[in-house]
Amino acid sequence: MKKIGIVMGSDSDLPIAKKAADTLEEMGVPFEVHVYSAHRTPKEAAEFSSKARENGFGVIIAFAGKAAHLAGALAANTTLPVIGVPVKSSTLDGIDALLSTVQMPSGIPVATVAIDGAVNAALLSVQMLAIEDEEAAAKLAKKRAEDGAKVIEKDKAISASFK
Repeated sequence: MKKIGIVMGSDSDLPIAKKAADTLEEMGVPFEVHVYSAHRTPKEAAEFSSKARENGFGVIIAFAGKAAHLAGALAANTTLPVIGVPVKSSTLDGIDALLSTVQMPSGIPVATVAIDGAVNAALLSVQMLAIEDEEAAAKLAKKRAEDGAKVIEKDKAISASFK
């Protein structure tokens, strides 16, 4: 199975990025975590994304707040799918990061999930791998079944409390 690359623009993004890492770990999907800034380490970010395919990655998830150019900077250097996760900041509650991530120029697409949407970014990355990877598809099906069973259990408990 191909790896997922989790890239943060700053270590301050770690609490959100960890949710994606935890989701991938629970599913048994291989991943690596890195910190590369689109602004402070542009050469390293470009090198990572330009070599990602040959290094065994299938999807990259980019976490960034404020100006949030990381997802676009990574996407500019690879043909792999890039998922941007806008990270909430203290200034504009993540709206700045959301707009920076979602407004990409034609020709350099970035899929964008909700502000702080780390879990959905992880699941979307596995869905992308599952297009051609039956093992990834099976892991997704198992996770969906487990998540559904949890909801049914909560329904039973809540329904019983109102009888």
